[in-house]
Amino acid sequence: MSVPIQDSIQDLIRNGDTAAVAHALASGLDPDLTDERGFSLLMLAAYSQQQRVTELLLQHDADPNLPDPRGNTPLMGMAFKGYTELADLLLRHGADVNARSLDGSTALMFCATFKQLELARVLIDRGADTGLVNAKGQTAADVSRAAGHDRATMARFE
Repeated sequence: MSVPIQDSIQDLIRNGDTAAVAHALASGLDPDLTDERGFSLLMLAAYSQQQRVTELLLQHDADPNLPDPRGNTPLMGMAFKGYTELADLLLRHGADVNARSLDGSTALMFCATFKQLELARVLIDRGADTGLVNAKGQTAADVSRAAGHDRATMARFE
């Protein structure tokens, strides 16, 4: 169930105020709360590149696979942004490397779209399935091709 997050909590998360977030969690803040757009605290922390807050939320059992309304997970956000260290942290805490958004996209497909080659290697090394297809029937290599990348780049997703 989605419960609105107070703006002050969102700001604390985005600004990386670890002490204040730790206090809020110790006081009973649910680490899986979502804001009015459906973004979880974990998604906000990871997307804001707040490593310590992300780790704190995960230590308090935040769900690394909790999707937003479009089915995007925090790991997919890291693929878009290219935050390799945060993606690795999410994976170590149980993020599903092959989770799919509502249109069937995976984190690897986001890497292909945005040419995040280093993160793509991490995902593949952690079991990302290069053969999965999205709603358009495209694999990650097909997504890379559609984004206009060269053959060498496309080959990284095969």
